[in-house]
Amino acid sequence: MNELIHTLFGQYSDYESIDIFLEITAVIFGFLSVWFSKNNKIWVFPSGMVSTAIFVYLLLKWELLGDMMINVYYFIMSVYGWYIWTRKVDESHNTPISRTTKKEKTASVFIFSATLVFVFLVYKYFDKWTSWVAYVDTITTAIFFVGMWLMAKRKIENWTFWIIGDIISAPLYFYKGFTFTSFQYLIFTVIAISGYISWKKILDKNKPTL
Repeated sequence: MNELIHTLFGQYSDYESIDIFLEITAVIFGFLSVWFSKNNKIWVFPSGMVSTAIFVYLLLKWELLGDMMINVYYFIMSVYGWYIWTRKVDESHNTPISRTTKKEKTASVFIFSATLVFVFLVYKYFDKWTSWVAYVDTITTAIFFVGMWLMAKRKIENWTFWIIGDIISAPLYFYKGFTFTSFQYLIFTVIAISGYISWKKILDKNKPTL
């Protein structure tokens, strides 16, 4: 048992107590954000902003640039998503859950491709393109950028990107030495699958009948 605990949490022996506390706090608010998103609640954004703001600080301190950029982007898109979700499409309805249009699919491809190039250039500039982790970071960053943009626009396809990104990130963060964050992504995967099912039920329920 002691060996298992050491394997999972031994890396934290070199961390400052405040950093461990902040990571756990960010994980808790991250859980809340995904849970609110699953249930189609506007609180997804303020809770997510707390989580991402903390992670931006920690990841910058730990020099994990790709992960930090993801969280900066999350914060910005949370502001945008908060606006979109509260915007009235008519006198009594807010922006509804919907599927991506052809134009939005094209935009998603552009965001994904542009993110790959941008993250690669950042890693090369800071001389961080030194291992296979950088390759995976670049791909997951692109996946999450598209997922967050689609979630902000209340598109059901956002869950597909979250599921893929979460599955990749869980073992990746464990490898990096952040066990709490790794566990977070494991649970995120389960919630994301549940979120897709929940949103699909809402979408099917609101589908106009002929």
